[in-house]
Amino acid sequence: MGLRFGTDGVRGVAGTELTPELVLALGRAAARVLCPAGTGTSRRIVIARDSRRSGPLLEAAFAAGAAAEGVDVERLGVLPTPGLARVAAAEGVAAAVVSASHNPFADNGIKLFAAGGRKLEAAVEAALEAVLDEVLDDPPGEVGGLAGERLGTIVDREAAAGAYVDALVASFPPRALDGLVVVVDCANGAASAVAPAALSRLGAWVEVLADAPDGLNINAGCGSTHPEALQAAVVAAGADVGLALDGDADRVLAVDATGALVDGDQLIALFADDLRARGSLRKEAVAVTVMSNLGLRLALADRGIGVVETAVGDKHVLEALQAEDLALGGEQSGHIIFSDVAMTGDGTYTGLALVDLLARAGEPLHELAGRAMVRLPQVLRNVTVADRDGLAAASDVWATVAEVEADLGDRGRVLLRPSGTEPLVRVMVEAPTESQAADAVDRLVAAVERSLG
Repeated sequence: MGLRFGTDGVRGVAGTELTPELVLALGRAAARVLCPAGTGTSRRIVIARDSRRSGPLLEAAFAAGAAAEGVDVERLGVLPTPGLARVAAAEGVAAAVVSASHNPFADNGIKLFAAGGRKLEAAVEAALEAVLDEVLDDPPGEVGGLAGERLGTIVDREAAAGAYVDALVASFPPRALDGLVVVVDCANGAASAVAPAALSRLGAWVEVLADAPDGLNINAGCGSTHPEALQAAVVAAGADVGLALDGDADRVLAVDATGALVDGDQLIALFADDLRARGSLRKEAVAVTVMSNLGLRLALADRGIGVVETAVGDKHVLEALQAEDLALGGEQSGHIIFSDVAMTGDGTYTGLALVDLLARAGEPLHELAGRAMVRLPQVLRNVTVADRDGLAAASDVWATVAEVEADLGDRGRVLLRPSGTEPLVRVMVEAPTESQAADAVDRLVAAVERSLG
């Protein structure tokens, strides 16, 4: 049994769960599925990584596997995931990034993109899993069968990060951020050199946190999962805004001048208003996941902006954007996708777009965010169960859900869903007050434990 794809590629503890042997086999499988011989598809893969210690090891293993299948590999070095996706889109090639995103440094993962920088469809992931199992089952020496000039090459491409910064800067008017003070937390990750450079070139005065990756400190007490230091730094500096990236810089959260966190839902509300005012919010709608706060839905409804709801995961948001021809979507976690710009969340671009919005609006972020939406209190609890797949048929649970929903009316929301990887049921309630949400969660958790515990 090989690796299995989660909501965003494969992940595990590097060296034990995600071993070089497994990643080499995944490189072979990716070459066969994403770059099949004799089909006219480009037999080339670009690969990048974040700043984890295990990155070069696993990058080398993946590259070796792909090259053994006759695919040419270009290594772009440390580069944000959206930077790699841009290269794949521009050049029409497949791509792989070695990263575990916001996870601790000991973890790592592989995210794959089909030719043209597109996230993989479920059918392609299933094909990759099947071929990976075949590769792992093949006897040594029989997995590839290529030799000599039929083997692929592995080369390093210089200046990929600089080209990505150039592309970001070119997306905005010259000096668009003049006069604004920005604190950016790079999470000691892939954007440590990229984000400060782009902000500075566009005219912002920049203070930088967590931009000295050593292989061990990625996401460690910093970045979008630990924004406390950023919040303090924004207040201390009297800055206009703070930006908190994660390890591979595909997401961002913001901090206003008061030190308050501005999450992905609030950013979507702000960008939806801004895009509509500029005539760029196609179909007057956005795509968000089931985890987005009810306050966002209510605020958008009040302004006549529609919502397309998706499953959790930015790849599902992207699918909705493409299917509905929408310009904007995202997640509460800070994955924001501007479909006219990119096919994946880009934390650095989103941060630049937010600062540009502030520059044009001439108002502080806390005032803009406060008008954009009011977050409803949200309580989320994970319940350990014996049978997570039994949730759909648990009639007593759903009877309790109906009772809670009737009590909350249209000013609250209930969401129950099984975890995709753990023996858990996730229970979430949003309500007008924290105590109402907590009481409702208590009732639902008790019902889940009675029926599934």
